[in-house]
Amino acid sequence: MRAAFDEVIHAPNRLRITAALSAVESADFSIIRDLLGVSDSVLSKHVKPLGEAGYVNITKTVIDSHMRTSLALTTKGRKAYRAHIAALREITANMGEADTNSGQVSGRPRP
Repeated sequence: MRAAFDEVIHAPNRLRITAALSAVESADFSIIRDLLGVSDSVLSKHVKPLGEAGYVNITKTVIDSHMRTSLALTTKGRKAYRAHIAALREITANMGEADTNSGQVSGRPRP
């Protein structure tokens, strides 16, 4: 897998959505909403670009006369999520390695 920073996934709530969905086959919209601690409208706002990018499938079904919405990462979404996490690891791999004698990180003094 090649590391690739993904602007669609990188927004904090979208990163949290993809992280949660990466651990399961699918999840109810309400479960993800409660996990993130956001409103329906905020979750919808972040799920929409993930769906448009082909990263998340949004499925609406009627169960006992109630509309249920479930979310699932697509194969493309899982690959993009893993590549994004790999890119973040690459970016952060050498950060914070301070020279203990000078108190500097990457040649810049600490604030």
